[in-house]
Amino acid sequence: MSTTLTSGPLETLLGKDAESLLGHTCSTIRKDQLNLPGPDFVDRNFALSNRSPQVLRSVQALYGNGRLAGSGYMSVLPVDQGIEHSAGASFAPNPIYFDSEKIVQLAIEGGCNAVASTFGVLGSVSRKYAHRIPFIVKINHNELMTLPNKFDQVLFGTVESAWDMGAVAVGATIYFGSDESTRQITEIAEAFQLAHELGMATVLWCYIRNSGFKVDGKDYHTAADLTGQANHLGVTIKADIIKQKLPRATAGTMR
Repeated sequence: MSTTLTSGPLETLLGKDAESLLGHTCSTIRKDQLNLPGPDFVDRNFALSNRSPQVLRSVQALYGNGRLAGSGYMSVLPVDQGIEHSAGASFAPNPIYFDSEKIVQLAIEGGCNAVASTFGVLGSVSRKYAHRIPFIVKINHNELMTLPNKFDQVLFGTVESAWDMGAVAVGATIYFGSDESTRQITEIAEAFQLAHELGMATVLWCYIRNSGFKVDGKDYHTAADLTGQANHLGVTIKADIIKQKLPRATAGTMR
């Protein structure tokens, strides 16, 4: 089933794909079965859970800040360059962003709901900005200096340190499917439990890493069924918000 679209800027941009992308109606899962964004998103989807009032307040702080405040949508500026990615490669074209304060200023000027970065970046300016924009402190990273590179995330600080600097939430990454995934799951589940005890929200980057997911020249790291399972595991270990790459394949578990 589809609907006929009128011509507009978005339709012009999508060109011949506009009809299928914007006019499609899914018959497998109905729209009324989805928890869609809205002004009462936190009330509908979080309030009846076992989260404490302090955690609910932190989640609401994330959804209630910036230009998308009150919409149920969220825009976060994540910058972990210098650890997960080379700072030189990322910032050399615009060197002012070697200054950690400029990263936070960019998030504020851009109207972001929150800024997510490292202990070093956010800790260096916490007294000046933690009350102006919600901080999400990333507590683990893949440091990328080990050769050969491996699919691992290691802790770079403590939940208590993030709480001390005034962070609203802690963030972490798990490489589901990697050799170290069992340790990462256990480690981050414990960290998220402590964060909730302190009243903080939790954000999880749910990524898949395993060379076995590349088959016959096709990469299934973003297959919808695999990423969906990673997302399910993420919320099971008490992630309030998950981050995932858009699916580009299907049937990864069938390979």
